[in-house]
Amino acid sequence: MRQLAEMFAMAAALPEVRVRPEEYVRLLGYPRGWVLEGRALELAHWAEDWYAVNGKPWIYAREAASLKISGDSIFIDGVPFVSRRLRTTLEQAKAESVALVAVGAGCEIEEEAIRRWEDEKPDEYFFLEIYGAAVVEQLTTTGGAKLCEWAEERGMAALPHYSPGYAEWDIREQRRLLALIKQGHQKPFPFEIETLESGMLRPRKALLAVFGLTSHTEQLRRLTDLVPCENCSFSPCRYRRAPYRRNAQAAGGRIAARAAEPERTSRYSVNLKALERWAKERLSLSTAADGSVEAVFRYEGTTCTNMGRPLAFQYHVKLGPRAQGYPIREQSCAPAPGDTGYTYMCQYLEDSTRLMAAIEREKPLHGQRLDAVLDWQREPSGAGCFCAATSRDHKWGLVLETIHYALNQLGNSSGVDV
Repeated sequence: MRQLAEMFAMAAALPEVRVRPEEYVRLLGYPRGWVLEGRALELAHWAEDWYAVNGKPWIYAREAASLKISGDSIFIDGVPFVSRRLRTTLEQAKAESVALVAVGAGCEIEEEAIRRWEDEKPDEYFFLEIYGAAVVEQLTTTGGAKLCEWAEERGMAALPHYSPGYAEWDIREQRRLLALIKQGHQKPFPFEIETLESGMLRPRKALLAVFGLTSHTEQLRRLTDLVPCENCSFSPCRYRRAPYRRNAQAAGGRIAARAAEPERTSRYSVNLKALERWAKERLSLSTAADGSVEAVFRYEGTTCTNMGRPLAFQYHVKLGPRAQGYPIREQSCAPAPGDTGYTYMCQYLEDSTRLMAAIEREKPLHGQRLDAVLDWQREPSGAGCFCAATSRDHKWGLVLETIHYALNQLGNSSGVDV
């Protein structure tokens, strides 16, 4: 149906994808309710920020012109597929049609992940790989939500999606499904995607799916396993028939990656729980008689090579008094006393004098009010080392935000804004 294709064509190139933090944590392999922290939290933020700048997610869908079930086969626009599970779902719901959907996170994230692996940065590789998978899940959810909206307005309902490679559907039929999806496109398919002999997709961060469509909505109320809402995390949906099952299971759990909006202010770049923990565990503050503030922050990370050697740096910051907006008067960063891990950083091994001089020289936001850090646009970096300027800026941002948070909490306790 042309209206369906037009609706999805408008959403084909998506400027932003919001991956639910709890879904990303789940895909990373952590148990339910796990709170990311330290290096894992930095990497999660880095992967999300990298994709926000460089990712090119897409969605394409069309409604099939015909659907027929005969024996063990499902004929979609005359093309046969064999999937007992999909056939049963379509039959039970008395589906009259199906929507053919393709989504992808874009080839850019896979190419970057491969570069990170070749650069011997397995952590960055892993977090990018998993974030790409999370994007595909979110795109499928977004596509399903748009499909539900389209169907609801026509007195219909969309069924849970099903894909080749799922139980009881041979992944080798993916090649036939991709050809069928492209078949209805009047112009060359707008996104690069192909299937290998095995049926796997290239790029891998993509998914082909079939959504059944039915006007017999009473069937969904009788057959609860056909209600897609229980497997759909699209929170602002106006057409929800049942609660999201995983939400109920995770009730009361503590989730944090890029924390949910109620747990963070829009001005900080990191999770409030992380700032709170860093303020307690890594930061010490002292106030002089003239109102100036001395801050010492201990950063702990790892090198990106040499088996991830642990390292520690100390940041010293001197601020003017609160009445002046805490202007940044002095800054320094140097290896923590007794630490030798920094000597294993690749740039230190290449040119130690140049690297350490850069670390000592850089004093971002010097002379400005402390709250300038909230508007500082920094290039994201999840590296635990100090080799790159972007990584050093990232760490200075974390330090200054933690100091701002700690002083803001002190100010709030006395009724004074920082």
